[in-house]
Amino acid sequence: MKDLFSFDERPRKREVYVLDTETTGLHGAPKDVVVDIGICLVDLDEGSVTEAYSAVVGHDVDAWDDYRKNAWIFENTDMTLDMVRKGKPFPEVREEVLSVIGGGRVTSYNTGYDFGRFLFKEPWNLCGAFRECRDIMLAAAEVCKLKPFYYNDGYRWPRLDVAYRTILGDEDPAGIHGVQDHRALSDARMASHIMIAMHDAGLYPFARDQRPR
Repeated sequence: MKDLFSFDERPRKREVYVLDTETTGLHGAPKDVVVDIGICLVDLDEGSVTEAYSAVVGHDVDAWDDYRKNAWIFENTDMTLDMVRKGKPFPEVREEVLSVIGGGRVTSYNTGYDFGRFLFKEPWNLCGAFRECRDIMLAAAEVCKLKPFYYNDGYRWPRLDVAYRTILGDEDPAGIHGVQDHRALSDARMASHIMIAMHDAGLYPFARDQRPR
């Protein structure tokens, strides 16, 4: 296992891992759990996206309450309870995720959700394991410029599919064909291409790392 608090200097190339999770709800741990995780490696110099990791996280779904069993993810996507029942054991997923992103630069489309509500809490405990880069969603808000629901000083945070359409237009580099499937690897791929487009336009500065939480 990599030392959680030692950061390698691999990114002489401008590389960022883009991570996405699908979960049983919006409350965060411990009420909710991660059931699907996907990671893409983005090379900002090449403008390329490489699928780096994907796994359905196994849980004892037979012991779940109705809240988890009837989660949005199971009602609105192709993910099923049986897939989670047969998924890869959590300790194995955690070790594999750490082996991929440990010491690297990592972001997501809504880091406050993916990291703050799940990966930095029990049982993941990945706080300090990587360099957290600027949230793609927050950067996209400054590009999409959606009017806020209420009076405030900032723009409304765009949904992933809205940012994808707004920033990429008729292009479809993630190959979603107009439909977001809300699976982790696919969503990570969408977010990756949003980041590349913003970076190429000078709207996503690579050097703006956040300090590990």
